[in-house]
Amino acid sequence: MTAEPLILIVDDDEGLRRSLQFLFASAGLESQSWDSAEAFLADLPAGGPVRPGALVLDCRMPGMGVLALLRLLGERGYPLPVVIITGHGDVRMAVEALKTGAYDFIEKPFREQHLLDTVEAAAAVSRDWLERDARRRGVAERLARLNRREREVLERVLEGKANKIIAHELDLSIKTIEVYRAALMDKMQAGSVAELALLVASHRDGAARG
Repeated sequence: MTAEPLILIVDDDEGLRRSLQFLFASAGLESQSWDSAEAFLADLPAGGPVRPGALVLDCRMPGMGVLALLRLLGERGYPLPVVIITGHGDVRMAVEALKTGAYDFIEKPFREQHLLDTVEAAAAVSRDWLERDARRRGVAERLARLNRREREVLERVLEGKANKIIAHELDLSIKTIEVYRAALMDKMQAGSVAELALLVASHRDGAARG
């Protein structure tokens, strides 16, 4: 994942939106902004973000609130770290937002460098998420290329069974099992059984989480 991060800003204060975009630009960060959660959601691409980044939100906005937006992003499985800008009186709400899945919150008045550091750290987390998801999807595509027999052999290989045992269970010759085993290793791009097991385990773990 080599794409540069994109910082998304949602705030009903036009002056603050412009100020934040200027600040991010000064640090070499591209950004886009919206004046409401509803407008942001209307532009949200299906399938999740294609670039690493972070979402910067004002804690209090008219219309859909921060907590509702966080819950909706979670329901959609949209992996985007959220940084909340909050006034002193909104700290309790910001803490609740952290419990709902926000990455961090920054209290006004904030130091510009602190906001930049937080946003860049969030974007780094986003990059990790996207890279892990890309690896998982790659493994899923390889698994999808296996035929029925190769899948049957795969499951038994992962159980640590020798070719002789697999051949007996599937009522096939050892030579045939060797052919299926070589084919599945090639399709999975695995150089060893240990690597194969790690690939499948990472895919299943990601599927269970997602």
